[in-house]
Amino acid sequence: MAKEKLYLFDTTLRDGQQTQGVDFSVEDKISIAKALDSFGLDYIEGGWPGANPTDTNFFESRPKFKNSKFTAFGMTKRSGRSADNDPQLRALIDSGAESICLVAKTWDYHVDVALGITLDENILSIKESVNAVKKNQLESLIDCEHFFDGFKSNPDFSLSCIESALKAGADWVVLCDTNGGTLPGEIFEIVSEVSKKFSGKNIGIHCHNDTENAVANSLAAIDAGARQVQGTLNGLGERCGNANLISLIPTLLLKDRYARDYELSISKKDLRNLKNISILLDGILNRQPNKHQPYVGDNAFAHKGGLHVSAVMKDPSTYEHENPEDVGNIRKILVSNQAGKSNLLSRLSSVGIEIKNNDQRLSELLEAVKEKEFRGYSYDGAGASFELLAKNILNKVPHFFTVDDYEISIKKQSSDIASDLTSEAFIKVNVEGRQIQSSGKGNGPVNALDKALRKDLGIYDSHLKDLVLVDYKVRILNGGTEAITRVVIESIDKDGKSWFTVGVSPNIVEASLMALMDSIQYKLIKDNAPLPKS
Repeated sequence: MAKEKLYLFDTTLRDGQQTQGVDFSVEDKISIAKALDSFGLDYIEGGWPGANPTDTNFFESRPKFKNSKFTAFGMTKRSGRSADNDPQLRALIDSGAESICLVAKTWDYHVDVALGITLDENILSIKESVNAVKKNQLESLIDCEHFFDGFKSNPDFSLSCIESALKAGADWVVLCDTNGGTLPGEIFEIVSEVSKKFSGKNIGIHCHNDTENAVANSLAAIDAGARQVQGTLNGLGERCGNANLISLIPTLLLKDRYARDYELSISKKDLRNLKNISILLDGILNRQPNKHQPYVGDNAFAHKGGLHVSAVMKDPSTYEHENPEDVGNIRKILVSNQAGKSNLLSRLSSVGIEIKNNDQRLSELLEAVKEKEFRGYSYDGAGASFELLAKNILNKVPHFFTVDDYEISIKKQSSDIASDLTSEAFIKVNVEGRQIQSSGKGNGPVNALDKALRKDLGIYDSHLKDLVLVDYKVRILNGGTEAITRVVIESIDKDGKSWFTVGVSPNIVEASLMALMDSIQYKLIKDNAPLPKS
């Protein structure tokens, strides 16, 4: 039996723009559009040309696509004027897009209150707008706004809107759960009714995520007959977001229920780039990726409990629903006070340390981890510090340097503004038995300490030129004036792979110094720096 085609429609460049704090530039839109086209999406909705300068300029300078249809978004013509005399509809037709997606009212309440016209006038606007698009040899889509609310209120009217669009030649009618309040069972029942009355091959689904059901609702609609699914990268969108294509695409490609019956324009080979696409968007938005995002998050295939790890090492499918490599991800074995020997063996093996299960040092390492985490350390997200701890216990790796003493001073240059504060650090470092004194000024005590520490490390200076601290996080572990502070630092070098180190102390500067020292020690081991002479 031949597979049916499922069409993927991305609305990141429009719906994603509605997210609070998101403001794509033209260059941002071009970068995202190129990535989506390379990935193989069927449709890329570029925005609303004429509605704002960014979208207008993007349509004028958008890249040529190899795989995707470039789509312009707008609204049906206004009641009381002809389609040819509607400026916004004309702008869409002349935008250079290959397909036009028009939003239409399909809830009788909105027609009465928002538009102030009769239901028949609304249906006529849909018909004449589709006619105008098709007359210009362009693909036509109708976005049925608030369709599910409208169907519950007045099904005859909502279905009449669909019928008018399809009779006029619309290629797709997209059912929108605009306020995100419809549940999967309702979606299935209503889309099933629509698919029985009209061919499902012309029906699409567009879900918002206000009940955390956008992905489930989209799948329910497909089960009921819809053959186009709309969504955004990482679930970006207004309020709680839209259906997340980063979750939908691998589900449709990898789960037998869908892979058996449906064909997608994206192949399993393309799917290995899924995580890169997700990270690209977060990078453009300058935000941290969601570590717990299904399929692509850093923790999506992370294992912590000892019993789980034992099973995963024997058969990954017991605790992993898919192979992480298939979506461009990797398996992570976490080390914590919940860990057993299986966690440690797996984590050590991943960094090239092989040790037998009955080695007494393994128990020593496990006890060290549990004792340190009792004091506030966390090695779940600080793999580099764990690796240093393990190597010190198992291989007795020497320290490349030690800090003998340090002092921090903070000065205020004037009484006007807080930005006049200056921090300066003085530090005494011992390298190969030689004490080196350095100082550094920074925009805070930790920044000053970092500069002083790396100013002069003797024979190791050349290894630290490309070391960059990219993130610094502080967590207060208990309340009160004697609170324990945990500091986690993320570092990166020219290889482009980052590592995390941790420090814990009642003093935030001391905790920061511990994390900084671990970062530098890890970098020197990573670079195979020469061991210090005794």
